[in-house]
Amino acid sequence: MGVVLQVRIPSKSDKPGGSPVKQAAKENLLPAPTLLPTIHELDLFKCFQSALIHLQMLWELMLLGEPVVVMAPSPTISSETVLALVSSISPLKFCCDFRPYFTIHDSEFREYTTRTQAPPNVVLGVTNPFFIKTFQSWPHIVRLGEIRMAGDLPKQVKVKKLSKLKTLDTKPGIYTAYKTFLHKDKILIKRLLKGIQRKRPSEVQSAILRRHLLELTQSFIIPLERYMAGLMPLQRSVTPWKTPPQIRPFSQDEFMSTLDHTGPQLTSMLKGDWMGLYRKFFRSPNFDGWYRQRHKEMTQKLESLHLEVICDADLLGWTKDKSEVEIVDLILKLREKLVTRRQQLQVKDGVLHKLHTFINTMITTLSEDLQSVLHTHREHTLNTH
Repeated sequence: MGVVLQVRIPSKSDKPGGSPVKQAAKENLLPAPTLLPTIHELDLFKCFQSALIHLQMLWELMLLGEPVVVMAPSPTISSETVLALVSSISPLKFCCDFRPYFTIHDSEFREYTTRTQAPPNVVLGVTNPFFIKTFQSWPHIVRLGEIRMAGDLPKQVKVKKLSKLKTLDTKPGIYTAYKTFLHKDKILIKRLLKGIQRKRPSEVQSAILRRHLLELTQSFIIPLERYMAGLMPLQRSVTPWKTPPQIRPFSQDEFMSTLDHTGPQLTSMLKGDWMGLYRKFFRSPNFDGWYRQRHKEMTQKLESLHLEVICDADLLGWTKDKSEVEIVDLILKLREKLVTRRQQLQVKDGVLHKLHTFINTMITTLSEDLQSVLHTHREHTLNTH
């Protein structure tokens, strides 16, 4: 079409909400490349301007992974609103499915529009009026009009009963029976209103919104992070000759009992039923995804500590009175740790090299036939990995 775009696709290691990494000069192959920002750099204020007074509700619906349909007048508004919603709980990862622009040609169309089962945990952005009828059974529908930035406070959509979503010329609104756990942040709404009156740039309004949502999510997630960290075994309980101790299981009741002293009220001014919000969050895919990720990171940390403790132990001294069977068993275990964990573990410098040296030294003390078996096993292991 005569237009060349230079695009950097965000990588897995990018921090949510971060800007694209500045590219080196040699990467800019074009005279004046158009840098496309990441999806995290949406004009949040533009996306949420007609529902500012319901921001708390939208944030809760995303946090809990509720099924939401966004009905918009154009694919652009549909896509940007869905992405804005999903990014509103950052830095918590949104673990449900989301479709910024869903059409009747989508392969999941039949699955998502069936009336026989509960709607899946997915956020859909749609523009086709046909969907008003098909999604009547969904619990939360956000219907948007055209976005207009001019004038005083943009016309705010109302929360309406789902039964009102019957006619094709339905007015904009949030059609839901959902009752928020937390109260509205009136200070934030006043601040944004003042910004509109003073013609504050949209980027600044968006930055205020982004910061508010980030602080709200952090107030919610910090008590969970603190409790999760307390489930980690003590460092001194990691010993070289035993399997690393287990991470204690997550107890919802035990966590709830910590909230009086370390709850969100320490960092957030918002009042409401935080306890009820946590209870509902525990049943959501977002909690499941967060917990799995944290558990995986903690397990890897334990493995790394275990390797470091082994490395500091007197391994050669331990082998003096041991049989060949026990020594071979130790070599195989260490080797498996080195091969399978090398990509994931972050250990102190020199640990892996020291263990390699120890393994090679130990192999030379064994009988020749065992040495050749271990060398063959090593090649086989490396090839399969």
